[in-house]
Amino acid sequence: MADPKVATIGKSTKSALPAAVFGEPYNETLVHEAARADMNARRQGTHSSLTRGEVAMTGAKAWRQKGTGRARVGALSVPHRRGGGNAFATKPRNYTFKVNRKARRKAMRSALSVHAERDSIAVLPADAFSEPATKQAAEGIAKWGGRLPALVVITGEEEAAAKSYRNLPKVSVVTANAVGVAEIIGHRSLIASEGALEVLADRTAEVERGTEGTETDSEGSAD
Repeated sequence: MADPKVATIGKSTKSALPAAVFGEPYNETLVHEAARADMNARRQGTHSSLTRGEVAMTGAKAWRQKGTGRARVGALSVPHRRGGGNAFATKPRNYTFKVNRKARRKAMRSALSVHAERDSIAVLPADAFSEPATKQAAEGIAKWGGRLPALVVITGEEEAAAKSYRNLPKVSVVTANAVGVAEIIGHRSLIASEGALEVLADRTAEVERGTEGTETDSEGSAD
């Protein structure tokens, strides 16, 4: 398969993308699994509510069993009474789940290939920004015709580019080491710097037989 060619921000020439990364057939199941793992990893899981045994409530009977003309009643901490505890109280928990490294890498290749197939990805040259220039960044997206929301993937050293894009509305900036499938598939346009493409190619490379492992890759970690 030939390397797909996409637009280059600020230039009239096309940039070639490696087919090994951007030529993967779309696998909806793997993309959904990896995206769900990314979003679950962001959840703090610190939610907590009180059970019947934890609410500050007296254990005494509200009134005597008979002779009042009222319905018999027991503890005031029951869930259906005001101030009572929850019947199924939420407690802190960890929402992360395991995704095999080989499956995660294939899911990321699949998500990147969707942008290449739809022509919704552009390459940012390494010399695009010598200093922060938000106006230049906005003009580059407009001239290219990228649709919002857009995701800009750069390396940690490209600080000028990060400052140029981060103040634009509906434009998210993330480093190539931290980007996940959820971000890639959740934006209508994708801009990747030349340095970021090298990192993505390394993160999505095929795992050799016998080295794939089954560790959990949390959001923001490199493969």
